[in-house]
Amino acid sequence: MTNSLVPPAGPHRTLALAQLTNSVGDGAYYVTSALYFTHVVGLAPARVGLGLTLAWAVGSLVGVPLGRLADRRGPRGTAVLLALATGLAVASFLVVRGFVPFVIAACAYASAQSGLAAARQALLAGLVSAGERTGLLAHLQSTLNAGLAVGAGLGGLALRAGTRSAYLGVFALDAVSFLVCAGLLLRLPSVRGARVRKAGGLGVLRDRPYAVVTLLNTVLLLRMPLLSLGLPLWIAERTDAPTWLVSALFVLNTGAVMAFQVRTARGITGLASATRAVRRSGWIMLAACAVFALSAGASPWVAVAALVVGAVLQVAAEMGQSAGSWQLSFDLAPADRVGEYQGFFGTGVTVARTMGPLVLTSLLLEWGTPGWLLLGGATVMASYAMGPAVRRAAERGEVAVRQPVVTS
Repeated sequence: MTNSLVPPAGPHRTLALAQLTNSVGDGAYYVTSALYFTHVVGLAPARVGLGLTLAWAVGSLVGVPLGRLADRRGPRGTAVLLALATGLAVASFLVVRGFVPFVIAACAYASAQSGLAAARQALLAGLVSAGERTGLLAHLQSTLNAGLAVGAGLGGLALRAGTRSAYLGVFALDAVSFLVCAGLLLRLPSVRGARVRKAGGLGVLRDRPYAVVTLLNTVLLLRMPLLSLGLPLWIAERTDAPTWLVSALFVLNTGAVMAFQVRTARGITGLASATRAVRRSGWIMLAACAVFALSAGASPWVAVAALVVGAVLQVAAEMGQSAGSWQLSFDLAPADRVGEYQGFFGTGVTVARTMGPLVLTSLLLEWGTPGWLLLGGATVMASYAMGPAVRRAAERGEVAVRQPVVTS
């Protein structure tokens, strides 16, 4: 895998282009959706929050069977269909005018998104050798950040216009982006579906060692709403730093991931190196939390310096934990059930996004410095527990080495 920000030609680059395409649409959607649902659709903010929470809860449950479908029927065809379904779900938001239709559309959107993520991971596993997967995922993460940044800029133009037509244009752009994504995925070689072993009704949930790894990774992901919620509220209520710093820290994080995620993932080639990366990221995150805590009660410039240093440490921890978890999620999954296992592993993101805001606001705003240290301490504990959990999962005798068959 090259260290360039652009992956090599072939399936690597096509996957990156597909990621870039729909992330531009998603970036525009993320910055405008809340105001669209409240100002254009006319829903109360509390109902929007409730509807999206229900939708992502459904999506997290549906991701596993859709991942299993990708394993059995072939990940390319499943990914293409789910990309089209996601685009159709986004388009349905254009005609939604009530709470119940909104919840139905949001559930369809979240379910298709969760299944698409699992199917794309299974497709990647079938097209790319095991030694190249983490490096390619680092490229895709950089591409994701670049696309989100561009999309957020486009969404900002819609927010500035503030018209119904501008909002509708953003949702139409997001829907079209998934249609283009489906077309790009269709250009990839087909991966034949595996003859999946009988797993029973619970499927991946019967694999307790993998479930423990997923749970520990979910704890590490609770920091996900830090930039979007935790730090903005901390800066506004607990420090004398200027509020514009919130935007600056977001740009710093996005730029760092774009520039250094590939390099961070370069040395991660197996379970041992992935476990070390996760453990190291836990200590770095603890340091970041301690530095963030120093910003409370300090002069404005000292607070700014502490927050910037903390943000640098936090993004370093984020990149290390991400790269390590990617390697673990693939290496510990049976080769004939990658989609199902990735669908389950991906529920950690949904749980973190759902519980993270409550955890962060309770710890940081109510507890202050002890809350920061508790967050960092929990991260260290989860990162160290990952070692024995990974060893147990690797020794359970269920990790297959056979790769799916690629056909033209």
